Amino acid sequence: MEHRKADHLEMAFLSQVTGMEHDDRFHYEPLLNPHPISIDLSMEFLGKHLKVPMWVSSMTGGTYAAKKINTNLARVCHEFGMGMGLGSCRILLDEPSHLPDFDMRDIIGDDLPLFANLGIGQTENLLENQGITRLHDMINRLRADGLIIHINPLQEWFQPGGDRIRSAPLDTIKRLLDRLKYPIIVKEVGQGMGPASLHELIRLPIAAIEFAAFGGTNFSKLELMRSEKRAFYAYEPLARVGENALNMVDYVNDILTLESQPGCRQVIISGGISGFLDGYYLIRKINTSAVYGQASAFLRHAKESYNDLHQYVTDQVDGLRLATAYLTLRK
Repeated sequence: MEHRKADHLEMAFLSQVTGMEHDDRFHYEPLLNPHPISIDLSMEFLGKHLKVPMWVSSMTGGTYAAKKINTNLARVCHEFGMGMGLGSCRILLDEPSHLPDFDMRDIIGDDLPLFANLGIGQTENLLENQGITRLHDMINRLRADGLIIHINPLQEWFQPGGDRIRSAPLDTIKRLLDRLKYPIIVKEVGQGMGPASLHELIRLPIAAIEFAAFGGTNFSKLELMRSEKRAFYAYEPLARVGENALNMVDYVNDILTLESQPGCRQVIISGGISGFLDGYYLIRKINTSAVYGQASAFLRHAKESYNDLHQYVTDQVDGLRLATAYLTLRK
């Protein structure tokens, strides 16, 4: 007790806050609930039961460290009851020997969603070259619940040796829906999607939309950084366009008031989500079933050790419980 009081005296001036630091998204209601030691955060999503409304967004691809990272991520998903999107599985189409880097079903378990991932350019090529059987085989080998298609026209344009997309991605997705028997998630890669694109997707019978909004890892900028300096300075302004997650939530809410029978009713809110408070705010604000996703935050910890990743997720889940108990959204 004496030591704690001494700390209070020492830190009283250091802990002063100003009005500029105030988070005005919430009402704080400290009288209405006890400490949330066992508050239930579970929900049904993508046909399976999640213990928390969190999603490990796609990352890693076919890198040398993919197996360690994916294993740590699948393990933490199993322990905390989260869903997981794999990084780009393109390498598996041509080099099946990399399957152990992505084969996470035994680790995450059968009861949680695990989705494979492929770019729109590769999807278009498979459709045009009778390659759907190869796609089916890849998903089957991974024992995945379905496929994430990432839409990345700017990234592919800026990427040295990137694919050239010859059809509108929307047309390719519609063709894939006619050919693929698995659930499909559609996502962007760090710049989000505007209202017209979201409206078209919501009309389709896809499993979910993942925002990958502006504000997190931006793969267009990443590829420009890998390019010649001339290309970087010429095109870098295009890496600064996009839609943030809050705007996309508002777009979806508006669209759902217009669509009486939307084909898609589930959303993964990702892109610029700094932690549980952003995630809590956005999944409460959107008027449909939603979880929030992170990529770089999980990756940063998964690269180090499982214990580091476990502590990060523990803190995030505890923060979500505290937010659920004491915070409501301001209108």
